[in-house]
Amino acid sequence: MAIVRLKKGFDIHLLGAIQGDDIAFTPPARSVAVVPDDFHGIIPRMEKKEGEHVTAGEPLYHDKNDETIKVVAPVSGTVKEVRRGERRHIDAIVIAPDHDDRQTVKHDLSGNALDVLVASGLWPMLRQRPYDVVPATSVRPRDIFVTAFDSAPLAPDLDVVLGDKRQYIGKGVEVLNKLTDGKVYIGLREGQSIDAPGAVVNTFAGPHPAGNAGVQVANTVPVNKGETVWTLDIVTLARIGELFTTGMVSHDTVVAVDGEMVQQPGYVKTIMGADLETVLKNRLTNVAHSRIICGNVLTGVKVEKDGWLRAPYRHITIIPENSKPDEFMGWASFSPSRFSIYRTFTTWLRGLKKPVSMDSRIKGGERAIVRTGEYDAMLPMDIYGEFLIKAIISGDIDKMEQLGIYEIAPEDFALAEFADTSKLELQRIVREGLDKLRAEMS
Repeated sequence: MAIVRLKKGFDIHLLGAIQGDDIAFTPPARSVAVVPDDFHGIIPRMEKKEGEHVTAGEPLYHDKNDETIKVVAPVSGTVKEVRRGERRHIDAIVIAPDHDDRQTVKHDLSGNALDVLVASGLWPMLRQRPYDVVPATSVRPRDIFVTAFDSAPLAPDLDVVLGDKRQYIGKGVEVLNKLTDGKVYIGLREGQSIDAPGAVVNTFAGPHPAGNAGVQVANTVPVNKGETVWTLDIVTLARIGELFTTGMVSHDTVVAVDGEMVQQPGYVKTIMGADLETVLKNRLTNVAHSRIICGNVLTGVKVEKDGWLRAPYRHITIIPENSKPDEFMGWASFSPSRFSIYRTFTTWLRGLKKPVSMDSRIKGGERAIVRTGEYDAMLPMDIYGEFLIKAIISGDIDKMEQLGIYEIAPEDFALAEFADTSKLELQRIVREGLDKLRAEMS
């Protein structure tokens, strides 16, 4: 087992962390939704219409460019609504559950492992580098990387999320080894242990983003032009193992509900895509002044209280929504409670590991990029972040390739976006750059 020690990065300690590992059970979901935007790279073409019945594990839609890639229903029930936005973009597919746990698709495991995995609906849970999209079924990866921990602010303990599904990890590794000519790598946090014969286990020590799959890839066997690797988390690996053990996909999930605006931060067990009103019932301290984020505060998606749990279905963070709009002196305030990575305020005197309160304000406006080394200090990868962002903005594909765009995903720049004094939307810039490059290369 190799130990990789990372010095770059930063751990953000927020109020509202979970204490303990008890898991509560939510009432049955009133509605369940699948949001196509959660599976970047798939252009949805519906297989079910409004009013039709669907069984758990049955396809809701497939990829327009590859009909074998399907996204399935997490529950049995009736397709209540196919919600569309501008230009008939599918925003969400809403299912009214019938709460019949006996109905679920069972898969024949005698076929090719790749075909079984694609048919199961677990395929969209994987990501490929380059481009950070759902993998193409026609490309065999050089290696497969599994991250077993999440280092983001208030992130759940994936060992708790795994629960009794840990028993399927070995089978999952066995299946992944059939899908690559290279190796299956598993990245652990220092102090973690795992029983995964057939996998290469590496331990990562250091601050966030040490838990990002891209950071782990870059610090073990980086991606070069012309190479493809797949990434996933340990929870998805266990689901794959369960599929190839039982023949069925489990769509239940354990979700961390935490943040400053949560009464009792903790873990809850629910179903993928469950409505948030059910999941968050009696948990918020002030609904009107809360920002609900599916995911962590750096990479998550803002949702409304009547929305649904979004992929990857393991974290909900709730923070204050613009709690001090009329704060005295604004960003220039000398309040001792103000936080800054760069010791601009006096907060650092009491230690940067003490949890702090942060709301949804940006606290500044967008301005020109100034070369200060901020991005590089938050990015433990062998690339020049500032130069890469400039190349993406200018649309210089040759420079993008030379500066390492094939290695990155938007989440790798999330911490740099938080620390950026220029207040640029770095994740959006990276996503647009990856999409442009993918279009040029296809």
